[in-house]
Amino acid sequence: MNIITVIGARPQFVKAAVVSRAIQSLAAQGMSVREHILHTGQHYDANMSDLFFTQLGIPAPQWHLNRGNSIRDMQAAIEPILAAEKPDIVLVYGDTNSTLAGALATHELHIPIAHIEAGLRSFNTSMPEETNRIETDRLSRWLFCPTPTAVQNLRNEHITQGVHHVGDVMYDAALLFMPAQSEQEKLLQQYNLTSKSFALATIHRAATAENEPALQAVFEALAQLPMPVILPLHPHTAKTVNASTQLQQQLRQATNIRVIDPVGYREILVLEHHAQLILTDSGGMQKEAYFQRTPCITLRDETEWIETVQAGWNQLAGTDTERILQAARTKPNTQIINDYGDGHSAEKIVQLVCPNVSSY
Repeated sequence: MNIITVIGARPQFVKAAVVSRAIQSLAAQGMSVREHILHTGQHYDANMSDLFFTQLGIPAPQWHLNRGNSIRDMQAAIEPILAAEKPDIVLVYGDTNSTLAGALATHELHIPIAHIEAGLRSFNTSMPEETNRIETDRLSRWLFCPTPTAVQNLRNEHITQGVHHVGDVMYDAALLFMPAQSEQEKLLQQYNLTSKSFALATIHRAATAENEPALQAVFEALAQLPMPVILPLHPHTAKTVNASTQLQQQLRQATNIRVIDPVGYREILVLEHHAQLILTDSGGMQKEAYFQRTPCITLRDETEWIETVQAGWNQLAGTDTERILQAARTKPNTQIINDYGDGHSAEKIVQLVCPNVSSY
């Protein structure tokens, strides 16, 4: 069986890492299955791309397209590769532009698609991610859902064929890649931090990262938190900050906000684990906050991961300064979430898409 995996953005690298390991394990057992990676180039920064391949042991991409963020450009570049390679299945992940570009190109060639992290819905159609995930789900033969809520979302849209609740591959990754205690302590020392004494903040979605008033409101809230705030600055956010004298001044005056470059996945796991509070507009980090049992404030008005809110680990605050600060003052009443699987979601996915592979 010949598998091509289409990825292009940081969250996809993490998810693909554990699934690629499961595929490699099957191949190591003598099964006739192989995987090739097609990297669209959506994330071009070395700290957002190359570092993840190195850290997570992802096979080097067979193709690196460097096509940026345009769905049309990526699709046009992917199609001839798939036409030449004729894979048995194409794997796509999540909800980025790379995801939809890969699904569209694959569908045009009548090749089966497996969508990993299917069925998520924010019900905010102004988000590009919402369109990407809906369209990808409609094109896919296999829909691997991380939660029962995702399965129900698909059922509500009359999609029931090929739907599987397998758990969350991000949970697999959080268990697999968490550094040893000695490495955790070394990283905290590097940033002069002590456990549970700081907040971790990330901002990358266009609705915030490219919106100067929204960033001003978020930065004002961060500046008023009674603790240091570690802010790994995403390239999209950095572009807006670098174009605004006011935002630059705001960050300079906020003595508790420490801006750092984007870090690798293992480092972010450590920071998440030891943070007292996480503030983010990232879907994946909302779950990772729960995996590390760290309270989270989501800088959006909706979430795909509604169970994190229902279980008390996550509060929705948008980009309103007072709402963010009120959420930070609230002590959550939390419950355990059982939806994310047992850390073996990747193996379940591979068993489902490769049920009949034979030995060489």
